[in-house]
Amino acid sequence: MEFCRKVRFLTLCQQLFLIISVLFPKFGISRDTITADQFLEGSETILSNSQDFKMGFFSPENSTKYYIGIMFNVPSMAVVWVANRYKPMNDSRGSMGISANGNLIVLDGEKRVVWSSSISSSPANTTAQLLDTGNLVLKDSSSGSLLWESFGENSDAFLEKMKVGSGVMSLDMMNELRSWKSPWDPSPGSFSCRLQPQNIPQVVIQKNSKIYWRTGPWNKQIFIGLPHMISFYDYGFQIINDNPRGITYITYTNMKQYDKVHYVLNSTGCLLERYWDEEKSQWLVTWESCGSGQCDMYGKCGPFGVCDPSASKSCSCLQGYKPRNEMEWGKGNWSSGCIRNAALQCHRNNSDEATSKKDGFLKLQMVKVPDFALWVSSLNDSCETDCLSNCSCLAFSYYTGIGCLHWSEDLIDVQQFSSGGADLYIRLAYSELDQKKERKDHKVIILVITLSICSLVIASCMYFGLVKHRGKKWNHIIHWGRISSKNMHREGASQVELDDLPVFMFETIAKATQNFHSDNKLGQGGFGSVYKGKLDDGQDIAVKRLSESSTQGQKEFMNEVVVISKLQHRNLVRLLGCCIERGEKMLVYEFMPNGSLDALLFDPNKEVFLDWTKRFMIIEGIGRGLLYLHRDSRLRIIHRDLKTSNILLDEQLNPKISDFGLARIFGGNQNQANTQRVVGTYGYMAPEYAMKGRFSEKSDVYSFGVLLLEIVSGRKNYAFYHDDFAISLVAHAWKLWNSEKIEEVADPKVYEMHFKMSIRRFVHVGLLCVQEYADDRPNVSTVLSMLSSEIVELPHPKQPAFIGMQSYLHNKPNNSVNGVTISDIEGR
Repeated sequence: MEFCRKVRFLTLCQQLFLIISVLFPKFGISRDTITADQFLEGSETILSNSQDFKMGFFSPENSTKYYIGIMFNVPSMAVVWVANRYKPMNDSRGSMGISANGNLIVLDGEKRVVWSSSISSSPANTTAQLLDTGNLVLKDSSSGSLLWESFGENSDAFLEKMKVGSGVMSLDMMNELRSWKSPWDPSPGSFSCRLQPQNIPQVVIQKNSKIYWRTGPWNKQIFIGLPHMISFYDYGFQIINDNPRGITYITYTNMKQYDKVHYVLNSTGCLLERYWDEEKSQWLVTWESCGSGQCDMYGKCGPFGVCDPSASKSCSCLQGYKPRNEMEWGKGNWSSGCIRNAALQCHRNNSDEATSKKDGFLKLQMVKVPDFALWVSSLNDSCETDCLSNCSCLAFSYYTGIGCLHWSEDLIDVQQFSSGGADLYIRLAYSELDQKKERKDHKVIILVITLSICSLVIASCMYFGLVKHRGKKWNHIIHWGRISSKNMHREGASQVELDDLPVFMFETIAKATQNFHSDNKLGQGGFGSVYKGKLDDGQDIAVKRLSESSTQGQKEFMNEVVVISKLQHRNLVRLLGCCIERGEKMLVYEFMPNGSLDALLFDPNKEVFLDWTKRFMIIEGIGRGLLYLHRDSRLRIIHRDLKTSNILLDEQLNPKISDFGLARIFGGNQNQANTQRVVGTYGYMAPEYAMKGRFSEKSDVYSFGVLLLEIVSGRKNYAFYHDDFAISLVAHAWKLWNSEKIEEVADPKVYEMHFKMSIRRFVHVGLLCVQEYADDRPNVSTVLSMLSSEIVELPHPKQPAFIGMQSYLHNKPNNSVNGVTISDIEGR
């Protein structure tokens, strides 16, 4: 009976609340909505359904004025939109509601309109709602059609799903960010941020009407003038061309591990990326446009000047140029820029005897390319010749994702980076190039003479010393080198001329590694051990010491030296030198502080460091390194042993492909090769290679697909167990694909719902890479376009290889063969 009385009481209360809500609508204000008969007043607020955003009245710090705005619903106020920024209120007696003509309005204490949505033909029955994105929308209550949105009248904040662009945006609004006048005054300041879509899109910040800062060109994934921006998956930016409506805009999806992330253009003209740290209960800045000092200022060094933040004097002239005003430059005023030392060919007097000598190009590496780039339809091979044939072309660059760029105006806003950026080719008169060549040749002659004399002295000493003490040993080294050269010739690398690498003395390596102390041992490979060392100059190194007992050691050693000495890419490990003294065969590499990918990915105590965004970055970096090997380097190289243990990570977790001991060089138009010596690692080997000894770019793509699935899942390919028996990860992914549960491949420790579509795409691409027949697999360039969503529609994958094969091992995790390298197996 007591229970029944309580139920009747609760039912009565619910009915009473419903009656009050109808008779007194203000009492029943919806959490996220304002209707025609409701006003927002005083300390009242409305909350988005997710409770991430709220809207209400506020007064900035150190101010007596009042505004109504949208802000993050966190303890530390972060206002992202202000309604009455042009007309503040003097007190908190204002209100916000819907007028008789259907517009959203803000009234001050005297009932004067200080802001309105200003829709000219709005219906009388409208509703305002604060969405989970932080967007305040005004809708027709009858049809639900959108009449106005705060995302069309931006303040100083750039939120996820917001559109910043040019042309007439949605609802006939121009859309750009506009800074506050000061931290305590929301009225529009001097700085604006918008998308500049002309020719090649870029984002610019303007101070009044002059450019103050720019991102550099967009390559369909990132802005190449921002060296910190490595991957789409770090930032999630997209530039959309809505051609039918003649608009272009930029938007972004939050790819960070934090829920509350936004960009804000502050009153000093600096664009900040901020996120809310729950533990510290404060906003933290993760990036800022003005983080590199004076070089971030647009055109700091004037026309044809280059700014280098690491130099003692920030500004210098491009090579072949000199200061326009020496006196001003001496005082640190570089705005006048630079002028040419010598006129270009088509600008010279025809009577000049040097007229017939053509101009040339000087290559500048890792730079922010100048403003006012012109896109031309030239291919990579013809970009230079097309520029040279155009008298007005002053420089050119070719960048993947953009194409060929020419410059015909003053080269302005060039900046030197320590990493990233692009290669820029500056057009110079032949005399400038010739003088440079003569100076270089003169230095080379002096160097050659000096080295020849030193070599003669050293050779004489070594000859007499070795004949007396080490004759047999020296002959062994010479003999080894000749044998290795013959092996390389047989393996198809005879066209390579090996550059002179620095040769380290054995004593130097021994000292650096503390006589190869066990505490410095980083790991044990198939052909020997790897040690950490530190040279006398403080540089950390990794030393690969080949085992004397290894029968394949000398072949792989020479192969790796030949291959990697010719390569240079941010996603390939760098070889510093070698040592062949005292019967040793050692390779010296740059040291990677985060070790190999397998140690970080498969260690349960470390995998927390690899969140979803970092895994995306690693996958993309490996793909770019592989693309360089297959297509972009001057040699065409098939790695043949791509696996997690051969991916090293630097201090920023950038991946670098290593271990080229099994790599093969392709010449000319060669697409595939056959070998009787099958080498590689179980679980990563393509079926045509493992069974028939046939390898190509597509066999590397297969290995990349397995690698991709391992990174996404955090599981080894042949250390995967399902339904009490061992299957491969590839087979497991294929099973989930057919069950339409492909997202379940992902590591549950990093899976988040808003990454679901990205996860599905990555696993889908991984399955396309491991298809049984090589012709069905995409090449690496296509793979990267698929991962970046540049190719939107993905084909249906066909059945992968080996999925019907259960592991021949017992069901014990420590019996994985994922790291077992095989060699010298006869192909069928």
